[in-house]
Formats: sequence, C-alpha cells, structure tokens
Amino acid sequence: MTSIEIKIENNIAFIALNRPEVFNSFNREMALNLQQKLDDCEKNKEVRAIVLTGNGKAFCAGQDLKEVTTPELNPGFKAILEEHYNPIIERIRSIEKPIIAAVNGVAAGAGANIALACDIVVANENASFIQAFSKIGLIPDSAGTFFLPRLIGFQKASALMMTGDKVDVVEAERIGMIYKWFSTEAFNDEVTKLAVKMAKMPTKGLGLTKRVLNASLVNNLQEQLALESECQIESAQTEDYSEGVNAFVEKRKPNFIGK
Repeated sequence: MTSIEIKIENNIAFIALNRPEVFNSFNREMALNLQQKLDDCEKNKEVRAIVLTGNGKAFCAGQDLKEVTTPELNPGFKAILEEHYNPIIERIRSIEKPIIAAVNGVAAGAGANIALACDIVVANENASFIQAFSKIGLIPDSAGTFFLPRLIGFQKASALMMTGDKVDVVEAERIGMIYKWFSTEAFNDEVTKLAVKMAKMPTKGLGLTKRVLNASLVNNLQEQLALESECQIESAQTEDYSEGVNAFVEKRKPNFIGK
C-alpha cells in the first residue's frame, strides 16, 4: 500500500494521504512521497488543478509520533522540518496551479497547517482544526505561524496556538480560516465541482494571481503595484485572455485551455 494515492482525471490531480490506520500522520516516507507527487503535478501540463485530501476518517493528524520516539526511525527535528514539512509548504505555494485542501476529517498540527497553506480550503462537516503543538510542548511549524495570523488575526491565532483548542467547521468558516464547509453527503460532489471549475478556468492567470498573492505577504505597496503591473502584462499575453475577451464580446461561455 502506497502512502500517497493519486489519480488524474478531467485535468484534476486528486492526491490522497493514505495512512488511514494512523489518521494519515506523516512519516518520512509519506512526506517525501507527497513532495514527489506535487512535483509531478507541477510538471504535468494536463494537470490544471490539484485536490489534496486524506483517506479514512482523518485529513492528517500531523507528525507520526511513533517515528520520533523510535530511535532507529527518528530522523530528528531538523530533518523533519527542513526535509519534510518546509519543502511541502514551499511546493504548495510555488506551484502556479490552484491547490484545494479538501479536509475530510481532523486536521491537527502540521496536518492543519499544510491544509491552511493551500489556495482554497473546504471541509467536511465532521472536520476540525487543531494547533496541537502546545499539548506536547512544541511550537507550531509548517508555516502555521505565518499563515494562521494572516487568515484569522494575531490575537485569535495566538490563542488557538497556545490553548490547542479544537475549531469546528462552522467556527472555522466564520473566522475566515476556511472557505466553506459542506455536509458529509454533499462533500465529495462539492469538492469535485469546485475542482472542475478551477480546472476549466484560465490556469496561467490563476497561477499569476497566486504569485502576486504570495508576494503581498511581504511586499510594501510600491513593490506590490509594480508586481501587479508585471503580472497583468504577462496575463494579457495569454491565449486565455484573448478567449475570455472574445467570449465576453460574443456573449458566450469562454473555453479556456490553460495557456
């Protein structure tokens, strides 16, 4: 059984964390496997949207503590961060294709923060988000201290990180942690519908939107305006821009090809 499952259909790559017996907690093999699958999706021109989810009852419970408490298995925190989680976050943010986190169950620790680094986060009604690090004396990693305060505000993020309180999907949507939540019955269909919509949109334009959003986290106003100009000029040279304008003028639905 592989720790990461992937299927590609309708220009969508569905990536599933596949260690359900341990709530999809990360070990070294799964972390490196996920990095490779993300690299494959970035290079594959047929892939125009990516869905990241988990098999079984959980999205991801974070780090597999059995690995770090077994001397012959433990890679050490330096390797776990610099070789496992940080490269995953960097790939999620640098791949210029929309990445949807479909959170099907509990997302705890690094699992929560990997989900929150994605472009769009949707959740099953039974999902929850936990900054579980404080419960074992650690600090939030996997860019949680970077993204969560920007999503929900410094005070709320600080409290959730220090208390380790669980956040259900209703609260998560209310405070802006996630985009939407869906009922269990509707979840898979709604995720697929959203992914299909993203895969049919102008992929190059969405990628450039992601690029300028990434930069907005660190740029000042002048730098951001300059980058917007640069990326708008680039997007205006795409085939999808021409198609979008022509479709608008001709009062028809555009047929974007992702170029």
